[in-house]
Amino acid sequence: MTALFPIAATSLVDEAFTKLVAAITSGEFAPGERLSEAELARQLGISRGPLREALHRLEGRLVVRTPRIGVRVVEFDRDTLEQLFLVREALEGMAARLAAERMTSREQDEIANLLDRHAGQPDVASGKSYVQVSTDEDFHFAIVRSSRNPRLEQLLLDEVYYQLRLHRLRSSTRPGRAQAALAEHREILAALQSRDPDRAEEAMRKHIRSARFSALADLEATGTSKSRSKHKA
Repeated sequence: MTALFPIAATSLVDEAFTKLVAAITSGEFAPGERLSEAELARQLGISRGPLREALHRLEGRLVVRTPRIGVRVVEFDRDTLEQLFLVREALEGMAARLAAERMTSREQDEIANLLDRHAGQPDVASGKSYVQVSTDEDFHFAIVRSSRNPRLEQLLLDEVYYQLRLHRLRSSTRPGRAQAALAEHREILAALQSRDPDRAEEAMRKHIRSARFSALADLEATGTSKSRSKHKA
């Protein structure tokens, strides 16, 4: 089902921005794919002015603009992807450490309930995929917010996460990754509940390392597949 459909005229730029993020991170557009402003405006039912502003807000996050070519979905090479995951590991490790010290018992309960909901999702239970479609339902977002460090939250939620959301989606569908990720999330939660900063940071770092290996393996497999397709063509 497409994530793009006409929107109300309340806040056109914000609505367009939100819908473009959903469409790109859901895999509706492939990394490197060129985006037609005319077609997007038609699908969203808005003029090209608000659409261009929304795309401008996405530049450096999920899209890139190239002179005489236009706007394309961002595409990372192996080195760039690995660097982003290493930054994410360091920042999220710190977020987990701070959350272990600062989060309330209620926040711990909310995260526990969140993981129970995730475990009940058919795709997660079957091992097909583990996709956290909204920020309110995202395990990592909840922990970062519980760290009570606005600067850390800004770096992760507004920058690093945006650039990695495409790869979080794709790598979560690798065989065995969905259930492994859920088990790793439960280990992190147990560390948070124990109020042990060292254990929480290590559990989070271990989880992000696993995610990095999965994303790099997926990138390599995708690259190999493209290479073979070109060779056959």
